[in-house]
Amino acid sequence: MNSQKISIVGAGPAGLMAADILSAAGMSVDVFEAKPSVGRKFLMAGKGGLNITHSEPMDDFMRRYDHSEWLKPMIEAFDPNAIRVWMQSLGVDSFIGTSGRVFPTEMKAAPLLRRWLSSLKKRGVRVHCRHYWTGFSEEGDLRFTTPEGEKTVAADATILALGGGSWASLGSDGAWVTILEHRGVNISPLLPSNCGFKSSWSLFMQQHLGKPLKNISGWVEGAEKSISSSEAVLTTYGIEGGLVYTLSRPLREEIISKGSATLYLDLLPHINENALISRLTSSGKQSRDNLWRKAGLEGVKAALLREALPKEKWHDPLSVAAYAKKYPLTLHGMQPIEEAISTAGGIMREALNEDLMLRALPNVFCAGEMLDWDAPTGGYLLTASFASGVFAAKGVLKTLHGEKRSC
Repeated sequence: MNSQKISIVGAGPAGLMAADILSAAGMSVDVFEAKPSVGRKFLMAGKGGLNITHSEPMDDFMRRYDHSEWLKPMIEAFDPNAIRVWMQSLGVDSFIGTSGRVFPTEMKAAPLLRRWLSSLKKRGVRVHCRHYWTGFSEEGDLRFTTPEGEKTVAADATILALGGGSWASLGSDGAWVTILEHRGVNISPLLPSNCGFKSSWSLFMQQHLGKPLKNISGWVEGAEKSISSSEAVLTTYGIEGGLVYTLSRPLREEIISKGSATLYLDLLPHINENALISRLTSSGKQSRDNLWRKAGLEGVKAALLREALPKEKWHDPLSVAAYAKKYPLTLHGMQPIEEAISTAGGIMREALNEDLMLRALPNVFCAGEMLDWDAPTGGYLLTASFASGVFAAKGVLKTLHGEKRSC
């Protein structure tokens, strides 16, 4: 196979995985990164422990995604088990946590990234930092702003892996949207995902802000399923945490269509309403606070009930139980995209062919969060980024050499 020149723009998980596949196939690969170093968002994702993927059954796994039918062949070709095998090939062991989430044994992203970059370097992959992509020249070459001035780069094929629009300080600023729209590429607007939501708290609740709300479940009316055994944190602006991140898609859609959304919380998901009523019914001289505490309604949970339930209802077991099992929290907005963990929206499916090549720009492929899909945290974002990077790289090989996909 003749070594052809491939340019990859963006050195995050999708871009580096594409470089991995292409360099292994003998291609000449150059990776261009706007920031002074690579994988900055990847490192941030692993700051508290790198949750790289999830071990749940594939049908359950795919239900986590918006536009899952588009992503399914990509993820099936580079699934969670393949990610673990790839990590092992770099000398990084992994384990499955009690929640089913998969982590590297060392927990951190930095050791994995170092080994990965070392492997790519040995294969001849060249990484060029401080190269900010600004579009295409009249000849179709890539244009970059660099410390030495503007630079153009010609390639036989290009993979764009520039991320979404969140964490702009780490490199994903969404500036590519305007560039590609001017080239006739259809793009669904970028919207915040896995983000906090805005609500209003009384002065009474101020002392409880910043405290975790643990062992709860939540749902949005009409959404597919509730989220159980999760947690959230009340903030000065509203609420954030794993529970609302997982529900960010239906909450966002409801806010966009109606101006506000109602998040329903079950403050005690491990006890049914009748059993809770029984616990809240006094069999002697017990104070209300003591009854609530014994029932599991204390701290932030008790504060929420006092916030929403009229005072005359505090002694009514039926009213307290009803609110505890279906607590309505009104949300009137999302945190800005700059503060979101990820973004929804991106290049629409119809703008790309089956190999992730842009129909409007021959031999220009796209991968990662640039594509129009959405997923919660929990390893799903990284898995789809890896998988689409692999898929785009194989699309390059197929397009340039007429190779059939092995997937």
